[in-house]
Amino acid sequence: MGDLTFNVALGRAVEFYQRVRNNDPANSALVLVVLKAPGASDATLRDLTTLSAVLAASPEATNAGYARKVLTDTTLAASSPDNTNDAWQITFPPQTWNTVAATGGAWARLLVCYDSDTTTGTDANIIPVTAHDLPVTPNGTNIQVTPPATGFYRAT
Repeated sequence: MGDLTFNVALGRAVEFYQRVRNNDPANSALVLVVLKAPGASDATLRDLTTLSAVLAASPEATNAGYARKVLTDTTLAASSPDNTNDAWQITFPPQTWNTVAATGGAWARLLVCYDSDTTTGTDANIIPVTAHDLPVTPNGTNIQVTPPATGFYRAT
């Protein structure tokens, strides 16, 4: 497995990030979702177009202490093109899940998804953007995820 961008989000990850950052539409957000191990293959995941389809192929973590993280315009940093390196990278601040219980099993992936309306949407309305390897076995301690210095997505 490796990090991947879902086909439905190819060329759109920065757009989704900017929409959330600009609060357009209101109540839009990036949603962080953790999938259980072992999970579906990259080839299977990348073709799925909704979070509900992803969860049908790879179940979501159920450990006590885990909950989805919702990142809104106030959470995300401003982002702009890097004209020197001809790229645009987007990131999110470090996220911590506190005292995550071992019961529920190991984690495999962290998904970054786009929800255009957190007040009315369902998993069928959430678009998976990227998936990142997250090989973690919870043991009752905190789990922190810090994106790499290049962000969770880099367009070049």
